[in-house]
Amino acid sequence: MSMKRIARHLVQHHWRAKQIFPQAVLDRIEQAIKRGEATHSGQVRFVVEGALDGRPLFRNQPARARALDVFSHLRIWDTAHNNGVLIYLLLADRDVEIVADRGIDAKVGAEGWEKICRAMETEFRSGQFERGVIAGIEAVSRELARHFPLQGPRSNELPDAPVLM
Repeated sequence: MSMKRIARHLVQHHWRAKQIFPQAVLDRIEQAIKRGEATHSGQVRFVVEGALDGRPLFRNQPARARALDVFSHLRIWDTAHNNGVLIYLLLADRDVEIVADRGIDAKVGAEGWEKICRAMETEFRSGQFERGVIAGIEAVSRELARHFPLQGPRSNELPDAPVLM
């Protein structure tokens, strides 16, 4: 367990997420999810967590493991076509993780998701959080539209609103 990581999480904590993602930004992110989902049958969720605390922090839980927990907790895996996708940002670590259900993951693969994550992280390093998130949502939506194009009426199985943890 890194003392530097613990300090970063304790100092940065949750207020930073609210500062970077005020309600107006969250509203624009929600609209980007809605626009993307109008082109495919998948489900996209965006979650930003300012910092870990308690057990996850002191167990030194990596961002990927935390993203898997959030994916499960929000039931993103529970979609009709197995094409739910979580874009998870752990702000204190500046780490983006994409967790995708088996239907879409089998088509895009770890390398495809990793490319989207790295592009988002590049935007974040220059302070462009909103632009990075929206570009990530658009990239995920392009993959979903390619592999799961919208056919017939659209069913919105999961909320489009971003989650601030």
